[in-house]
Amino acid sequence: MSGRQRGLFLTFEGVEGAGKTSNLQHAKSLIEATGKDVVISREPGGTEVGERIREVLLNPDLPAMHSDTELLLMFAARAEHYQHKILPALEAGQWVLCDRFTDASFAYQGGGRQIDQSRIRELEAWVLGDFRVDQTYLFDLPVEIGLSRAKARSAADRIEQEQVEFFERIRLCYLQRAEHEPDRFTVVDASQSLDNVQAQLSRAVETLLESVG
Repeated sequence: MSGRQRGLFLTFEGVEGAGKTSNLQHAKSLIEATGKDVVISREPGGTEVGERIREVLLNPDLPAMHSDTELLLMFAARAEHYQHKILPALEAGQWVLCDRFTDASFAYQGGGRQIDQSRIRELEAWVLGDFRVDQTYLFDLPVEIGLSRAKARSAADRIEQEQVEFFERIRLCYLQRAEHEPDRFTVVDASQSLDNVQAQLSRAVETLLESVG
């Protein structure tokens, strides 16, 4: 990196309707105000190949997809994303803010689809090696509220059409991961007003910025 400081990789997680996208933009503004170069991305997606895979994963008109197929497609898109967008940006000193990452696979495919978590860890090790997220912001709210918000926003995609119980398992998995890694996770109460949620996020991001200088 020729002496250039590596950027940080921040992820934004949560169930449908949690407000990740708008809050990611808010965090971007806060970080850019300190003079840092910020790249935003999303999963599945982030690259041309990843976005094509995303279309397949979320298309509600396709026939039922086996849970293994879904998991493998997620990691196929992630491999492309990591190698061609995330890693180069970080090595260039940019900060990368990503709408979902590997925690989502543990939550959606592990918790939601009930795939053995050890299989997801194997894929994580294969695709990412020892690379891990620097900081994760988990936007948490009751599933019913999130689904109501998502329904008002747009037509449901293939995954959003799942039953409430599916999303309850996802939320539980996210909260368990946050409990197990309190130094990496910041849990934000996303059930409150946008102003309140952004105030919570602002405090967390400012603390992070102070810690890295």
